[in-house]
Amino acid sequence: MTQAGKFQFDVVVVGGGHAGCEAAAAAARRGARTALVTHRRDTIGEMSCNPAMGGLGKGHLMREVDALDGLIARISDRAAIQYRLLNRSKGPAVRGPRAQIDRALYREAMQDAIGLIPELTVIEAPAAGFILADNRVQGIFTEDGSEIWSRCVVLTTGTFLGGLIHIGEKKIPAGRAGEAPSNALAQVLRGTGLRIGRLKTGTPPRLDGRTIDYQNLEAQPADSEPFYFSTLTRHTHARQISCHITHTNERTHEIIERNLARSAMYAGHIEGIGPRYCPSIEDKIVKFRDRSSHQIFLEPEGLGDHTVYPNGISTSLPEDIQDQYVRSIRGLENVRIIRPGYAIEYDFVDPRELGPQLDVRALPGLYLAGQINGTTGYEEAAAQGLVAGANAAAQALDLEPLGISRSDGYIGVLVDDLTTRGASEPYRMFTSRAEYRLMLRADNADERLTPKAVRLGLCLEPRKSEFEQKSADLAGLREKLQGMKFSADQVRLAGLPSSKDGRARTAYEYLSYDGVEYAHLCEADPKLCGYDTTLQTQIAAEALYAAYTDHQKAEIRALEQERGFVLPSNLDYDLVPGLSNEARHKLVAARPETLADAAAIDGITPSVLALLLSHVRKTMSARLAG
Repeated sequence: MTQAGKFQFDVVVVGGGHAGCEAAAAAARRGARTALVTHRRDTIGEMSCNPAMGGLGKGHLMREVDALDGLIARISDRAAIQYRLLNRSKGPAVRGPRAQIDRALYREAMQDAIGLIPELTVIEAPAAGFILADNRVQGIFTEDGSEIWSRCVVLTTGTFLGGLIHIGEKKIPAGRAGEAPSNALAQVLRGTGLRIGRLKTGTPPRLDGRTIDYQNLEAQPADSEPFYFSTLTRHTHARQISCHITHTNERTHEIIERNLARSAMYAGHIEGIGPRYCPSIEDKIVKFRDRSSHQIFLEPEGLGDHTVYPNGISTSLPEDIQDQYVRSIRGLENVRIIRPGYAIEYDFVDPRELGPQLDVRALPGLYLAGQINGTTGYEEAAAQGLVAGANAAAQALDLEPLGISRSDGYIGVLVDDLTTRGASEPYRMFTSRAEYRLMLRADNADERLTPKAVRLGLCLEPRKSEFEQKSADLAGLREKLQGMKFSADQVRLAGLPSSKDGRARTAYEYLSYDGVEYAHLCEADPKLCGYDTTLQTQIAAEALYAAYTDHQKAEIRALEQERGFVLPSNLDYDLVPGLSNEARHKLVAARPETLADAAAIDGITPSVLALLLSHVRKTMSARLAG
């Protein structure tokens, strides 16, 4: 196929991991002729690290990908073998859906889903470089010299770019255990002039569950009422199981500390920076010397698989030391290690090279998603893949791009953090990263993002119909609750707190009271019990935060309207309350003239802009009053 000959595809996606699957599916949903190029078809959807999905912040991302009609949530529900809603005792905004996943079921379900997408072709080949024409990336060539022309390319290489596994003194070139790295592509990227760095992640040894003594270990059962990842899921698909918990001890720590010099990380063999929030067991022993034990979750990798993932003891120690310290742990005294743990370092591109659509500014036609952008985690990768694939299709077909702001969703927070702040360590999503987290709940992701997906052609008919029905039901329930008033006597009889003024209030208002749940309303009026529990949960969360979210929405509108607001040239940033030291230093250095100029500064978030706007206005009002 020559340049003058025609494009074989509109979009080529390189990589069959979580970012690649979402990118390819999103591009195809928008009508782009799409190729998914991967080393091996049978590893599409492989879960390279822990056998779990979701969690705090991560579960929100999955819900948002689902709202945009992505795959990861539905596929996870097909393969979930233990559902748990984290932070259940806390507010709805910070609860995180999580599930243990059967690796084989997930991989099979993802491959089936990819195979059913009409505009998507899977090609088995290692990518080796880019076709450059007319100052644009217009396809790739493979290691055998074949050319695959396209209008846009999405690169989702995971840990394969220059991947190097470390087990003690042993170094193994690999993208993950048993699979070759993408060294040719790594060399090409290093020659583009893009800022390239090295990061590290790790994995624990895999254990034979048949050799674990569970008798004296704490069991962790599944939730009796699962919180599904996808709004399309109606029931649990796989048998639910328990995980178990054990702990390291002083003997474990002694073995590790005595052999730190043999750890690849502590021996200085690794240049890449690892994730701060997922430290190796060596890091835990060194940095938390006051701790006599660390918790370990024993997570089965599947219903038909004896392999167990000991979450909490990732390592780069030699195999003989791994065997010693693992056997010092309660319940694991006679365990057999199936595969040793290892650290892996790999190349990544500084995400500040990217625009908000995850396009590489210096290489038009190229998009990046996943760990190549400095992130860690399946969920972060999937979210980026969807954004990159949808926008590659938009560029290829001259469609409206997909834009998600920080006030729209956690996906917007993720993309904005990466493209404005970069990644000095593997980036992981937390609820604390989102300024508007009271609005960005897991339960209302579809209300926030599905209308956008419908408008952009990202949403297929089943989800569109389901969303329209749910929205109508939710609006009906909201109207009913807002129109239904309870007297002080009624609420007292139902066990609800009543106000001292004795005024009748709507059922919706009562849901905003601390300690009031939807079930209490049902006691006051049984007619309210007939609604779906999902609707009950969502309307209760909405009512609880209504006053706060109304304030946040007003703040967002004000910021949008005041982008041209002129900041005083002599503004003393030391007097602005609530500013972090980092934000203050950046503002002092840049001296922005307007709020829009401040918003363009790397790392300046909407919450910082709101603080500036409020402070300047109060100062001006005080001067006028004086």
